[in-house]
Amino acid sequence: MASSGFVLLDKIAGETSFKALFPLKRVFCTKRVGHAGTLDLRASGLIIAATGRATRLLPYIEAKDKCYTFRLHLGYETDTLEWDGEVVEQDVRICHPGAEGDGNQCRNPLVTRAALEAVLPQFIGDIDQIPPKYCAVKIDGRRASDLMNRGRDVELKPRRIQIASLKVVDEGKVTDGCTGKCFATFDLECNCSKGTYIRSLGRDLARALGTFGCVSLIRRHRIGNVTVDRAVRGDQITKEHLIPVDQVLDFPVVRLNDDQVKAIRLGNWVPWRTPVENLSTEPGSERFVFAADKEGSVLALCHYEPGRIMPKFYLGEDD
Repeated sequence: MASSGFVLLDKIAGETSFKALFPLKRVFCTKRVGHAGTLDLRASGLIIAATGRATRLLPYIEAKDKCYTFRLHLGYETDTLEWDGEVVEQDVRICHPGAEGDGNQCRNPLVTRAALEAVLPQFIGDIDQIPPKYCAVKIDGRRASDLMNRGRDVELKPRRIQIASLKVVDEGKVTDGCTGKCFATFDLECNCSKGTYIRSLGRDLARALGTFGCVSLIRRHRIGNVTVDRAVRGDQITKEHLIPVDQVLDFPVVRLNDDQVKAIRLGNWVPWRTPVENLSTEPGSERFVFAADKEGSVLALCHYEPGRIMPKFYLGEDD
């Protein structure tokens, strides 16, 4: 059986998340690979991939909060909500022949950094967000993006997301390939929950300012406590880049003796009287622990209840 664990990938822009996994299949000689949190084709940054039985842990990775940076283009909107899509809306204020500016950049004195920062608080906390029409959300079993590519328009329902923080970090930079004319560009950083679409966020920020918008240079820097500076490009992956699951997921680890390991492996619960530190205290949360052998190698994900540990699924290798 192939070794189980996580690999931290730094996906390049222009590569699908699915294609980013190909090197793992080759290096670890297995088809059992997966990832948590798909990135858009044009986005770059951190993907946490898994091999072997560790793929069963991916839902717990996907649920983690994330951090992105992106460039907001104000003044036009495209069908994909990306900077180089087909223009569907163009704010014509000042963007006309002879307007101040050059190329795809022109000016609107109403769209300033101060104006943008004034609307940011509207997007902090729990908000409803409509996903982009070109996305992986399924409608009657088909991806919305696939339906759009076949000429069918789609209507997507709002989804509840949470944005913990949103701030401007730079302004005035230019991205090549813009299909519309923008009044201004701003680089932002966003810490948010699972399910947040940065492209939709750019659209909604622009509309709050009374104009249109799209985004470029989306990059994911963090998933949970894992940052992209620990990640490697796909063509650099070796077997040494496989890391233990407890270095990514922060569930407490309990060490078992040989008899307890056998019981857990057979699907039986074991008595546990020792206090477990750092258990989740959130209301309604499952109190997970990793069960490890005497050497500290994680063998199973378990539920903790006062007085016992019950296996959820086995992660160790077969004998």
